[in-house]
Order: sequence, then C-alpha cells, then structure tokens
Amino acid sequence: MSEAVTVTIRHLGARGDGIAEDGTPVPGALPGEQVAIRRAGPRAELVAVEAPSPDRIAPFCPYFGRCGGCAVQHLAPVPYAGWKRGLVTGALSQAGLDLEPEPLRDAAAPGRRRITLHVRAVEGRAEAGLMAARSHALVAIDHCPITVPALHGAPEVARRLSAPLGHGRKPLDVAVTATLAGLDVDIRGHGPVSEGVRAALVRLAEELDLARLALHGDTVVERRQPAILSAGLPRVPPPGSFLQATQTGEAILSDLVLDALEGRPKRVADLFAGSGPFTLALARRSEVHAVEGEAAALASLDRAARAATGLRRVSVERRDLFRRPLLAHEADAYDAVVLDPPRAGAQALAAQLAQSRVPQVIMVSCDPGTFARDAAALVAGGYALERVTPVDQFAYSGHVELVGVFRRPAMRRRR
Repeated sequence: MSEAVTVTIRHLGARGDGIAEDGTPVPGALPGEQVAIRRAGPRAELVAVEAPSPDRIAPFCPYFGRCGGCAVQHLAPVPYAGWKRGLVTGALSQAGLDLEPEPLRDAAAPGRRRITLHVRAVEGRAEAGLMAARSHALVAIDHCPITVPALHGAPEVARRLSAPLGHGRKPLDVAVTATLAGLDVDIRGHGPVSEGVRAALVRLAEELDLARLALHGDTVVERRQPAILSAGLPRVPPPGSFLQATQTGEAILSDLVLDALEGRPKRVADLFAGSGPFTLALARRSEVHAVEGEAAALASLDRAARAATGLRRVSVERRDLFRRPLLAHEADAYDAVVLDPPRAGAQALAAQLAQSRVPQVIMVSCDPGTFARDAAALVAGGYALERVTPVDQFAYSGHVELVGVFRRPAMRRRR
C-alpha cells in the first residue's frame, strides 16, 4: 500500500470528485481543501481532510461514501447549485456556444419516484442494495433517503421477491416505481421461469400488495393499474420503462417546454415521446404528433390520450429516430418540434432539423455534452439558442437535465 501524501484540491470534477492540483480525482474532497490521499490507480483514496472547506457539510445519508449513487451530499447548497450549473456552462463553452445558462431549478423534492435495486447472494442469503461507485460490489441498504417515502420499503420488497428466483444466486436488477396505485416492480436478470415460479411470484405480489409485477417487461400480474399523473392526466407506463426521476422534475420540464413555445402553435411534433409526459401537456394547446421507437411506450401514450378529455388531436408513429430521423421536409410540416432524446443525444436528427424551416425547436436533455453538440448543429443551421435552463432532479449526482430553446431569427420573441 502506498504512503499517504497531502494535496490541495483545485476544483470539483464533472462526477463530483475533488480534482487535485496534479489532476488526480479524489472522491469526497472539496475545492480549497488540503487532504491526505493514497494513490490507487487513476483515482485516489481520501485518507483524511486536513484543512476542510467552509462549504463542507455533514451528509445526511448513512450510506454516503460507500454507495455509488450520490457524490456530493457533503457540499453546501449554494456552491452545489453553482457546480451543477457550471456543468452546463462548461459543455456549452466547449461547443463554442456563448450563452450563460439560467439559474439551476431544484426538482429533487419530494424524492425520486423510482429506484433500481440490485439483489445478490451474500454469505448464503439475498441482500438488496446499490452498487459502490465504479464497482460491482453491493452496498446493502435499509432504504434510500433520496426516494419518496413510498419507496423506503423497496429493498425488503426486492429481497422477498428474489426468493422464488434463487435468493440472488443469479444477479437480479429490481426496478421499483411508486405510482398512484402502489408499487410497480419489474425484475430483470433471471430469464424465463416455470409456471410454478410465476405462481409463487403472484402470491408474493398479493402479500406485498404490489400494483403490478413484471419479469423483463412481461407482466406477471397486474392487481391495479399503476398510473402516474402527467399534466394532471393519468397514464400507465410499460413495466420498467423510462420515467423522469421525480414528479417535480417532470412538471418543471413540462412547464419549461410549454413556456418556451411562441404563441399557440397549431401542430407540434414530440420526438422521443416515450409514454407521453410532454405529449399530454402539449395536447392541451396544440395538435401533437408523437414519435417513439418503443412499441409498448407508444401504446401506453395512445391509451392515455384516447382516455383523456379536453385534448387536441394526438397522433402516434412508431419510428427509430436514430436510424430514421425526421427529415427536414417532414419537420417543415410543424409549427414547433419538441425532442427529449436519451443520453446519447440526437445527432442525426439535429442535422436534419438544422436544414428545416420549423420556426421553433425545444430540446430536453439529460446530458450537457451531447446537448451542446446537437445545439451547435442547430445554431450552425441558422437557429438562435435563446435560453438554456438546467434542472436538478438527480440530486447529489453528476447528472443534470436541461431545456434549450431554439428559434429561427424571424421567430424570436420581441422584448
């Protein structure tokens, strides 16, 4: 084992590690601190904080520092918000975009409404928890404090559900979502099961009072429809499907999208629409064409739109927007385009939109780097990037959501 050395931390990295003067990442260290470290490969182990920062606070989670979910619970709120906003500022600058983001919008409360727990056999018994940072080591937990109270019993639910599946001898990933009807659970990692195992899972779902239980997205039993609210309307996402991390986050993102739209556009395209969080909000004002590659998500969106009242016309199209991006002439049929791509961004789609004449484009993103890359393509195509608003629904992690507003110069808002 190497000897401890003292270093000074210069800044906070994109993942929440303190970055020493020689560039070494030090998990748990803060800017301005003098810390004792042991070098261990590309990252260092924090041994002691010799001169703490005035911005250091006590983390509230008993698993902080072991679990890999949160990186910066030890940083005070004001510098924390500055760091999160700075992730967006840096990405825009690297892409050659000269724009200061809006202040960070806090979307963490009342907590995350979904958690994916890992179940593993440890010393002959099933344990449920989260992974250590950049590791396959399991950190067993009683509950995760940054989730909504309805999810505090999720680790015990995951442990009990693992019993018919081998008590974690085969690694399981258990996604648990809090819904209006109770917990919605999707188990992945086991593969096909016998009818006897399915029957045992059905009995457990009854004992645990689950709304729905699925294996690899295939519903085992649905005791109640696991609905959530979007724009005040109920929708039932497919098992294990994408969901904005917090209810507040979804509401803030939807409000930012709606507020950005100039006037009352007649026709809007919602691309990477998922199961419809933005589609339902947009359809209160405009006709919406929702495009999504996953059939189950699109079917969920279609059912929700058909069951709702007071909406404008909603049409749906299944389409892989990575392989078949909306072409420029297709985009020209709309008064606005909204897109919410996954972390990889939408490079091919952005290139087509840059050639289009659609007056306004609103991009929601969960990755500042790919957002900035795609934004630069739109700007090169003649769009003006008017506003970027960072939204923090992945509290204490290096992830940040953002909403960017693009307009053709003739459509820019008059102030």
